[in-house]
Amino acid sequence: MRERGESLLELVVAIGLMGVAIVAVMSGLTTTVLMSDVQRKEATAGTTVRDYAEALQKYVADGHYVACASSYAVPGFVPPDGFTARVVSGSVQYWTGALWLPLCLPDRGVQRLRVSVASTDGRAAESLDVVLRKPCRPEDPPCS
Repeated sequence: MRERGESLLELVVAIGLMGVAIVAVMSGLTTTVLMSDVQRKEATAGTTVRDYAEALQKYVADGHYVACASSYAVPGFVPPDGFTARVVSGSVQYWTGALWLPLCLPDRGVQRLRVSVASTDGRAAESLDVVLRKPCRPEDPPCS
């Protein structure tokens, strides 16, 4: 009886199909890992931007309101490793009693600015608008 084996052509086709399947599975796994990393960084950026906004509001409420400020910094706030937090340059606007303007004429004690947190690799960024009010406590200068 004659034994029949696989031909070279059948082996090449089988190996080719297995190679395509392996490449498809590996690219799917790579995409899953990459998207998981991006989602984790976006979640961290979202949490950090809210923490930064709260720290800024607390800093201002503790008596550090700056009339006609062009920017703010929050001393002691440290974002997680791989992230930066900042007040967006040129984002400070002042309430006139009717609308927000980028000009301070005069400062009525209410300012709006944008804070931003971004990952250092550029995969995630979040921004948030924050309204700051001049504190009206007995130890502060009179509120208008």
